[in-house]
Amino acid sequence: MIRKLRRQFVAVCMALVALVLAAVFGSAYHAVRQNIEDLSRQMLQQVLTADNGRGASPGMTIEIGGDQILLPYFTVNIWGDTAYITGGTYADLEDTDVLKNILSQCLAQGTAEGTVSDYHLRYLVQDNGLYRKLAFVDMSMEQAVLIRLVRSYLVIALAAMLALLAIAVAASHWVTRPVERAWKQQRQFLSDASHELKTPLTVILSNAELLEGAGLTDKPARWSGNIRLEAEQMRTLVEQMLTLARADNGVRPAAMEPVNLSDVATDCALAFEPVAFEAGKPLEDHIADEVAVTGDADRLRRLVSILLDNAVKYGAEGGAISLTLEKTERQARLTVANPGEPIPPEHLAHLFERFYRVDSSRGEKSGFGLGLSIADTIAKEHKGTLRAESDAVSTRFIFTMPLKK
Repeated sequence: MIRKLRRQFVAVCMALVALVLAAVFGSAYHAVRQNIEDLSRQMLQQVLTADNGRGASPGMTIEIGGDQILLPYFTVNIWGDTAYITGGTYADLEDTDVLKNILSQCLAQGTAEGTVSDYHLRYLVQDNGLYRKLAFVDMSMEQAVLIRLVRSYLVIALAAMLALLAIAVAASHWVTRPVERAWKQQRQFLSDASHELKTPLTVILSNAELLEGAGLTDKPARWSGNIRLEAEQMRTLVEQMLTLARADNGVRPAAMEPVNLSDVATDCALAFEPVAFEAGKPLEDHIADEVAVTGDADRLRRLVSILLDNAVKYGAEGGAISLTLEKTERQARLTVANPGEPIPPEHLAHLFERFYRVDSSRGEKSGFGLGLSIADTIAKEHKGTLRAESDAVSTRFIFTMPLKK
């Protein structure tokens, strides 16, 4: 849990940093681009007004970042259907198809200024009544400057992100240290308390059994029976708490070996058939043959038993419980379904939390709310998933895990 919390902290920090950097660099890029475009427009205006219509002298430059950058340009006058170049730094454009294409694309836009993207040109049109004068300036230098700027920003952003990632990782350990300490203390308390409770419970159960065998009268015998019943429930709770404490402390199944999940599911179905029949909820099973997985047979048997026990407890009266095991291309899929009142969606996500029970929707039943949490822990130990679905037809618990390779 602590590791997940650290990852979330780092992810949130990096997301915020990325947003800030994107906003800063995006604003800077937009400002530089706007500035370059304004300078280009100023140059076009100078070209149109220079030398009394004879075109501007060669060497028109703009200043970008302290550097004087020469921008190639040319000007064109249009009298009716006649167009001729009046000046600029371009050569061999007069009466060419290229010039015709440039002018046709420019005039087709019908605007006083714009760009001819096919030829990387920016233009400005001046209408002098009898004729129109057009100035064109090359955008290649603009684009080269912007590309170089973007590359610089990316390098800076990458370096900043790497540096801030290291800082965020270090900060995540510092920030989560109190949480980690509290979590370890809680796990240690749970483990120690469970161990310490086992001995007095064993003594209580032994004494209760001795009292029941001593020939007590009816009333004291009922008291003794109640003591034994409550002590057995308490022992079950302690064993479940110990199971979860071992999982929290990283204690994994002793043996992960080839297991025939079909046999495990069949054994569980046979064991629960009489229990389900007595409860008036017949158990139906559809188990595929030879579903081979790698895991701990006892732990998988416990997972299936928990799901079946849950279905028997909370299934609708007279409704059939189904146990299905099927094999997909890469996974084994086990489903336990029972009819009954649907579980509200807001509760589904919490079903696998410890001590969580949906009593209001499923009725008051025996149990401590730890069974599904244990089943989920076993599923994760086997690199699988356990999820719940519920609708008006049935409530389904679906366990999937990888097939044996």
